[in-house]
Amino acid sequence: MKIVIDAMGADQAPGVEVEGAIQAIKEFGYDLILVGDQERVEAELKKHKFRSDKLSVVHASEVIEMHEPAAISVRRKRDSSIVVGMDLLKKGKADAFISAGNTGAVVCAATLSLRLLPGIERPGIAICIPVLTGTSLIMDVGANIDPKPMHMLQNGIMADAYCKYILKKDNPTIGLLNVGEEESKGTDFIKESHTLLSESKLNFIGNIEGRDIYSGKADVVLCDGFVGNVILKVSESVVDTIVQLLKREIKVNIIATIGAALASSAFNELKKKLDYSEYGGAPLLGVDGRCIISHGSSTAKAIKNAVKFAGESIKQDVNKHIIEELESY
Repeated sequence: MKIVIDAMGADQAPGVEVEGAIQAIKEFGYDLILVGDQERVEAELKKHKFRSDKLSVVHASEVIEMHEPAAISVRRKRDSSIVVGMDLLKKGKADAFISAGNTGAVVCAATLSLRLLPGIERPGIAICIPVLTGTSLIMDVGANIDPKPMHMLQNGIMADAYCKYILKKDNPTIGLLNVGEEESKGTDFIKESHTLLSESKLNFIGNIEGRDIYSGKADVVLCDGFVGNVILKVSESVVDTIVQLLKREIKVNIIATIGAALASSAFNELKKKLDYSEYGGAPLLGVDGRCIISHGSSTAKAIKNAVKFAGESIKQDVNKHIIEELESY
């Protein structure tokens, strides 16, 4: 099992990628390839005084920055860490690819290089979120901001397979995000998507509202990439805001300070559940390869956990199961 990591993607690259890779090798024992500026990557490795035959470095002289247009950059920067890393996956020199870089560029490079699974017209990004019932999946959170109803059905099929084989949910419930539960609510696009999902073999429970997302009413929350990305960013902001407000209140209130000290274990457990780094990254489903997209502000811990999830995806061969489900349609 060999996993490629884009060493130049994160905000603190290549430091977090190198440290995360070292942690992953020590914990999981996978063979890893770091792709990026070789001089900078090896300088980071020297800081950790780390050498292992399980870690190699492949040089890439270019970086696709976060602000650069995805499609143009992928075509022009052929020696970028994203394109070089994706090419290793395409040629069978690796089993999975991880990047905390430009999301659009990763989606574009994967689609152009790896191509799509048979029966899939657009890829989608699925992300795990903590809910009251455990873990749910939101799809899509940014790959396709203007989908068609058929793409929503395909997303449902892919998310269903991912839930079954990665999240270990036997018959995951699928909910369509809408402004109300009634079938008559929403745009024509949502209504048509509802019809297709209702007629499918999926365990579709109908429309769900925004307030249902974190209650765990559905194992899979389906939405277009624009709405999904807004949900993701707002959720991150709300968590950060709540943490900051709690810290302020605790500092000015002696009783609250004592209570916080007594409840520190509960707070730590809650922080762990809400920490995106625990999930590592989001799988790009629908491409003929295994790609994990991590947060731009990923820590070494997040990169390490992205490797963990990539390894699980390789073992479970999710794409094989997606194709099997698609064939039944």
